[in-house]
Amino acid sequence: MSALFSALGAGFLFGIGLWVSGMANPKKVLGFLDITGDWDASLMLVMGGAVAVTLVGFRIYRTKIPVPTLKDIDFPLVAGAALFGVGWGIAGYCPGPGITALSTLSTESIVFAVAMIAGGLLYKGKS
Repeated sequence: MSALFSALGAGFLFGIGLWVSGMANPKKVLGFLDITGDWDASLMLVMGGAVAVTLVGFRIYRTKIPVPTLKDIDFPLVAGAALFGVGWGIAGYCPGPGITALSTLSTESIVFAVAMIAGGLLYKGKS
């Protein structure tokens, strides 16, 4: 039961962080991705903070967190990354902020979440 509450607390903290940072606002994300137009570089601070926390966390818990050892760059990896990037650029959401944005009950966040779940289910059916 404590693991459930711990996961719930971590998810809640993560969601609050997404809102506070602006990652749950697709206009802010699209402004960051528009490097040739009216670029909003403020999300670089969010990403830099996330990378810093991750580096410290991996250093502290190196023996407890399994780190992937594969270093192959293959077609599924590149295609998946490209598909993720295109989807992020079109919608302004990636999975975490997309789920967080459901709290607004906006049509775009609902459509995004339904499409994300449908894509996951379609992929699962193929493997």
